[in-house]
Amino acid sequence: MGTGRLYGLGVGPGDPELITLKSLRYLRAASVVAYYAARDKPGNALTTVLPHLRPEQIRVPLIYPVTGKKPEPPYDYEGAMREFYDASAAQLAVHLDAGRDVVVVSEGDPLFYGSFMYLHDRLAERYPTEVVPGVCSVLASAAVLGTPLVYRDQQFQVLAATLPEATLRERLAGVEAAAIMKLGSNFAKVRRVLTELGLLERARYVERATMDGEQVRHIAEIDPESVPYFAMIVIPGQRWPGAEAAENAETALPLSPAHPAPAPQSGRLTVVGLGPGAAELMAPAVRAELDAAQDIVGYTTYVELAGPFRPDQRLLDSDNRQELARARLAFDLAAQGRRVVVVSSGDPGVFAMAAAVFEVLEQADDPAWHAVELAILPGISAAQAAAARAGAPLGHDFCVISLSDNLKPWSIIAHRLRHAVDADLVLALYNPRSLARPTQFADALAILRERRAPETPVVLGRDIGRAAESLTVTTLAALQPEQVDMRTVVIVGSSLTRQVARAAGGQWVYTPRWCSQTRATD
Repeated sequence: MGTGRLYGLGVGPGDPELITLKSLRYLRAASVVAYYAARDKPGNALTTVLPHLRPEQIRVPLIYPVTGKKPEPPYDYEGAMREFYDASAAQLAVHLDAGRDVVVVSEGDPLFYGSFMYLHDRLAERYPTEVVPGVCSVLASAAVLGTPLVYRDQQFQVLAATLPEATLRERLAGVEAAAIMKLGSNFAKVRRVLTELGLLERARYVERATMDGEQVRHIAEIDPESVPYFAMIVIPGQRWPGAEAAENAETALPLSPAHPAPAPQSGRLTVVGLGPGAAELMAPAVRAELDAAQDIVGYTTYVELAGPFRPDQRLLDSDNRQELARARLAFDLAAQGRRVVVVSSGDPGVFAMAAAVFEVLEQADDPAWHAVELAILPGISAAQAAAARAGAPLGHDFCVISLSDNLKPWSIIAHRLRHAVDADLVLALYNPRSLARPTQFADALAILRERRAPETPVVLGRDIGRAAESLTVTTLAALQPEQVDMRTVVIVGSSLTRQVARAAGGQWVYTPRWCSQTRATD
């Protein structure tokens, strides 16, 4: 005689009418019915199927050693549960070896946060096994709420409330739609996270969906001490303005009449600095913001540097001179409730997109733009990256000047250069030379050479942190305009800047932290 077959049956969220026909057929035919339960309780799965059982069927209760809150250490909770599942598998194996078919009934779906998974891991390779899916509690809760979980291409997350608070905060930041299961004693922790992230008004509490005692309530009404394990929080996806213009906007978040839709949430706009280009030089906070974003806006080259991205994230790249257009697009998207990141190379506040974002915000008369949550995350600037490769040329007072005259006249640039040289500051020069401005760097060199010694060290950093990186150490006298372009940052030393031989050849460049009284006042 061969062995029996093992069946994992999903019997739905609690309503007996939500058992599938296939699960019902296997249930009625099996010799053995196993079910999980707490001590002295029948268990929800057994309660759901009880009207369909035959008197002669063998019932095997699998009694959890621990239910509710985990005991405090030194109790070995993980070890106790492992022993419990081992013993449960051995108990069912006796029946299977005797040729009896065994069904394990599971609330919802057997492989969706279902304890059947642990029996499956232990028995499926030894016995013929079949899993029958069931209506899970997430879908039942959405049906009870009368709420679409997601719209179109939105992403949906399912999280366990048992996760650490910091992990919940990280995973729910920028979430489009989510369900948080296994509430119980974790409810207060989850409510704190939702409050901090501005998700409380969107969230809905559902207890025992489709079972006796079903409740649908606002989270603010809930006593944390009363929350059972079979409760969850649903954060439905929002329909953004214009998604389907033909439909009435009042249905943006359909809920039952007792729970009207909340007002649309303002989105988040973050301007980030990617650093010089290498992934390892990007700040972790920037990477986290990129990962949480729905829309990435930026100059094409910088968007490519910001990857990798998921298929569901929208990349909205454009030409280098469209800064204000990009800023306006970003605000429009964020005002629709989306999470948007605008990318800059280096630091966003150094000749980059942060200023452009504030320029359009200052002129905006749309209240929705001003309601957007706005944040700026720094990055390593080109000057800092080049300085680090060269040594420490920015070790004392320095200034940063862009030589581009697209947004300011050359006369102002020349005026500032003269004063910076006279103040004996180290200079970091951005945008030194382009095809459209082939002569201005030579004019800048002339100003520098009038006032600074020929042997003054100069560092040329090009594409630092990228595949084509190059670093050149030269002097003011030897420097030629043809050596630089728009991807080069030029660091011109002060009278104090020195060179020190490198062990592997070449020169380190650094500026001491002290300043002589004579040079400071002459």
